[in-house]
Amino acid sequence: FTALNIAFQLISDVTAGKIIDVFSYPVSATILYFPIVYIISDIVTEVYGYAKARRVLLITMLCSILAGLIYQLVVYLPPSVVFDANEAYQSVFGIVPRVLLGGWIAVFVGDILNNYTLAKMKVWTKGKFLWMRTISSTIVGQLGNTALFYVIALYAILPNTVLLTSIVAAWLLKVAVEVVLTPVTYIVVKWVKKVENEDHYDTDTDFNPISLQV
Repeated sequence: FTALNIAFQLISDVTAGKIIDVFSYPVSATILYFPIVYIISDIVTEVYGYAKARRVLLITMLCSILAGLIYQLVVYLPPSVVFDANEAYQSVFGIVPRVLLGGWIAVFVGDILNNYTLAKMKVWTKGKFLWMRTISSTIVGQLGNTALFYVIALYAILPNTVLLTSIVAAWLLKVAVEVVLTPVTYIVVKWVKKVENEDHYDTDTDFNPISLQV
């Protein structure tokens, strides 16, 4: 799960600049697969608990930051005379610093909100209504993620009305992906719980988002 989480995060980092139209709304192509990161977070939090999910997030963030910094370094390296695609390379990998920073902040806050909501709801519902917990946590987490990223990265670039519309459209589409994949989440959660003989409840968990305790 950690490997998958890192993979989808790094894939999203380098493909976020691809803008597509979904129902006539301009959104990042990552909207189609970034929600998988939240599904992974749901599974890890549900089975292993908030602390383990937080560790996966921190490892993922470390990898994303390292990759992002290296991407920028490579962009600024002088190209060889035989490399005639430098402009295209810079266009794809030369991420504006505020976009890079906005992405990291949005991912961290959104994931923490998602995991916290799911962990607390699991205790409140005594482990029942998994569908309600995964969807509710995604609604909260993806709202935080989407709003933070668009505001930090695109405020004053897009008109305010377009910015707000894009936030709402992206948020709803991400939640829709979670809803559609809920049956898959059920199957994976049930299988992992059985294989690992684990079903953690966060009754005495330290919810500090930057704690390394597991």
